[in-house]
Amino acid sequence: MEKKQSQTGNVTKVREKNHEPKQYLVLLHNDDFTTMDFVVMVLMRIFRKSETDARRIMLEVHIKGKGVAGRYTYDIAKTKANQTMRLARSNGYPLRLTVEPEN
Repeated sequence: MEKKQSQTGNVTKVREKNHEPKQYLVLLHNDDFTTMDFVVMVLMRIFRKSETDARRIMLEVHIKGKGVAGRYTYDIAKTKANQTMRLARSNGYPLRLTVEPEN
């Protein structure tokens, strides 16, 4: 904590606020058309997951209906979600991702 003295002689306490930026989850949603191999590829290429982690996440999406691709600040999360959906559309897949605040 830092103290500052004003021109009137009063001492004012100034608190430094070092907040972590709010984090958001990028969620992959299951569909009946996007291939498992494509999901693994985007998890590795866009979300920088290892092949083992990418396959684990892909299976979670397949079994549970959705899975966490990553945790990022809002702008990065939206960028990765949009980039992935553009890549999916260009390959003919309806893959859907959403961005939700982390609880």
